[in-house]
Amino acid sequence: MPSEEELYQDHILDHYEDPFHRGSLPTATHAHQDKNPLCGDVVRIELQLDGDGKIVDAFFDGEGCVISQASASMLLEKLQGKTVDDIKEFSAADMLELYGPRLTPNRQKCCLLSWKVLQSAVHAPVESSDKS
Repeated sequence: MPSEEELYQDHILDHYEDPFHRGSLPTATHAHQDKNPLCGDVVRIELQLDGDGKIVDAFFDGEGCVISQASASMLLEKLQGKTVDDIKEFSAADMLELYGPRLTPNRQKCCLLSWKVLQSAVHAPVESSDKS
């Protein structure tokens, strides 16, 4: 029987190798990108929000370590169909719990990058000219 750590590692690798909604979203209404200056990881999240603030669709793209990219996939899968209020209530601690394994403080920054980007994306409408 696999250990809990092995199960987490398999789950993380699944999200890294076959991510949820990786790419771009031509119908994005909101988007934000940020970088972890310590390691160079980059995550961009594009959201399509309806008039009620519900996530109709969400995609991410970026480059970096397994932790930063897998956590972005996990986050979007978890929050697909949720509202902006749900996103605001989803804390950094919730993100670390969603990811699973305990991380060192520096690796926590990798995991939390997508969470930070998502928190900013809901406040960053895309200009009409930016969607082309």
